Amino acid sequence: MDIAADIQRKGFLDQPVDPSLDLFEEISRLKREKNAVILAHYYQDADIQDIADYIGDSLGLAREAEKTNADMIVFSGVHFMAETAKLLNPGKKVVLPDLKAGCSLADSCPPEKFKAYKDAHPNHVVISYINCTAEIKALSDIICTSSNAIKIVESVPADKGIIFAPDKNLGAYIMKKTGRPMLLWNGACIVHEIFSQQKLIQLKNRHPDAKVIAHPECEEPVLKLADFIGSTTALLNFSKNDPGKEFIVVTEAGILHQMQKQSPDKTFIAAPPDNNCACNDCPYMKMNTLEKLYLCMKNEVPEIIIPEHLKAPALKSLKRMLEISAA
Repeated sequence: MDIAADIQRKGFLDQPVDPSLDLFEEISRLKREKNAVILAHYYQDADIQDIADYIGDSLGLAREAEKTNADMIVFSGVHFMAETAKLLNPGKKVVLPDLKAGCSLADSCPPEKFKAYKDAHPNHVVISYINCTAEIKALSDIICTSSNAIKIVESVPADKGIIFAPDKNLGAYIMKKTGRPMLLWNGACIVHEIFSQQKLIQLKNRHPDAKVIAHPECEEPVLKLADFIGSTTALLNFSKNDPGKEFIVVTEAGILHQMQKQSPDKTFIAAPPDNNCACNDCPYMKMNTLEKLYLCMKNEVPEIIIPEHLKAPALKSLKRMLEISAA
């Protein structure tokens, strides 16, 4: 984060919020007055999900951002998601409740090191998971999400080599599903790597009728225990449509709120992490709060600014993803 961004963050997000305010009412009022739309990821706190205009995974959020008519996009997610919205809406104001809401996966792929890796493997198509910075998107040929990664990889001619970044676990899963060899960048998500195979087996033994559903960012030993593997939206849809009544959910725990809302008669159990913490929350996703969301909308900062030299190449790789996904 640069100095200017830090100043705009500190100047407003540290303001006290009157505890007597009805934040749901105030945020709704600000949405109307400013023609704003709130886009939220499934991993956000329940209160933010409940006030959002649209809740989704990375692909759904990108599509929603592309078609919105709002003057201001309030992105309740992490930084790379807000950057994606800004790339797709260069003429709109895009704000994020907390600029420090980053991503461990995006951080695992420094642009200068990735450029050197790319240069060392010429004539390869670069496919990057959307969980990356605008700099990495600008170095990529096509972006993908966990929802469309198989389709994106299969769109590349068989005689072309592929570099897949930054998530090695998702890349390995896609390789297994498609049979397509790829060079994998050594990056990972701290949340999805923390799940314990041993604890998952123990939990399954205590709940023998429960189905294990997992996100493909998890490590292979955990994925081998899954009854179903899919993107966040795919997991949500599976839990809703499957006749089973009990599910062990191996992804960030925020999705359980929507699962429970859509299937109140079913039981959802958060898979245990391999540490002493009782949670499997993304610390970056949870940096956004209802108070910060209110201040962000009120003051219209922190605002997402994309450096000029990144705009065209990063947008090109995103547009290519959306074109292939729509085909």
